[in-house]
Amino acid sequence: MQMLERVGKFAGNTFAFWVLLAAGLALYAPNLFTWIGPYISLLLGIVMFGMGMTLSLGDFKLVLKQPKGVIVGVLAQFIIMPSVAYLLAKGLQLSPEVAVGVILVGACPGGTASNVMTFLAKGNTALSVTITSITTLLAPILTPAIIYFLASEWLNVSASAMFLSVVKIVLIPIFLGIIVKLIFKNKTDVANGVMPLVSVVAIVAIVAAVVSGSRDKILETGLLIFAVVILHNGLGLLIGFLVAKVLKLNYEDQKAVSIEVGMQNSGLGAALALAHFSPLAAVPSAIFSVWHNISGPLLATYWGWKAERLKEKESFAKGNTEEKQVV
Repeated sequence: MQMLERVGKFAGNTFAFWVLLAAGLALYAPNLFTWIGPYISLLLGIVMFGMGMTLSLGDFKLVLKQPKGVIVGVLAQFIIMPSVAYLLAKGLQLSPEVAVGVILVGACPGGTASNVMTFLAKGNTALSVTITSITTLLAPILTPAIIYFLASEWLNVSASAMFLSVVKIVLIPIFLGIIVKLIFKNKTDVANGVMPLVSVVAIVAIVAAVVSGSRDKILETGLLIFAVVILHNGLGLLIGFLVAKVLKLNYEDQKAVSIEVGMQNSGLGAALALAHFSPLAAVPSAIFSVWHNISGPLLATYWGWKAERLKEKESFAKGNTEEKQVV
C-alpha cells in the first residue's frame, strides 16, 4: 500500500507531464483512446467520490472563522471565469460550439489540483480547500444557471437536464464518499492514500478520450482554442488575485483566491459538453486541463520561491538584530 501511495504522490507531482503525454498520444493514435468516451462521467464520478472521502467538517469551519475570504473566493469563482469566457467568446467571435465550451469550463467549480498548487505557492491552503468544497457543492445549481444565461444565445441549453447531470456526476459521488468515510471512519485512510493515483489516472483518461474523439476538430481549430484557453486561464489568475488584493485579503489569501479562480474542474466541463452539446464543445475543457496543469505549477513554483526568499531575508534580518542587541 505504501508503494501505491508513493506512486500516487509521484503521479501527482508529474501530473502535467502525464496529461501532455496522453493528449499527444491521443492526437497521434486516437483509436487507442476513443473507447474511453462512454466512461467519462463514471471516471469523473470516481474522482468526486474520492474528494468526498477527504471532506470533513473542518473544511467548512473556515466559513465562520474567515467568512470574508471564503465569500470572496466563491463569488470570484462563479463571476470572473464565466464573465471572462463570455467576453472572449463575443470578442473573438468564436463558433457556437467553441463559445459554449469556453463558457462551460468557465462556469465549472474549482478543481482539486488548485489545493495542491496553493500549498506549493505557500498560500492559504485551508481557504483553498474550503472554496473548492463549497463551489463544488454549489455547482449543481450555479453551473447550469450560468450556462443557461450566458450560452443560450449560441446553442439551446437545458438547465434542468444539466442540473441532473451535475447531481449525478458530482453531488451523489461526493455524498457517497462522505457516507463511506462516516461509516468506516479511520479505515478510509488507506483508500485516501490511493485516491490521488486514481484521480490522476481518471483525469488523464478523460483528457485522452476528449482529445481522441475530437482529433480532427482540434487539428483544425486547436491553435485558436489554445490561445483562448491561455487567455481565459491567465486572466482568471490575474483578476482573481487583483480582486482579492483590492478587497484587502492578506497575501496568502490572495494567492489562494487567484489559483482557485484560475484552475477549473475541466473534467466536469468535458463531461457536460459531451453529454449536452458536442465533442467540439468539450475541446476547450480538454485543452484547459492540459494548460492549467502547466500554468498552475509554474505560478505556484514562483510564489513558493518568492515566499522562501522572503523568509530567508526575514530570518537574516532577525539574526542581525539579535547580534546587534548582544553587542
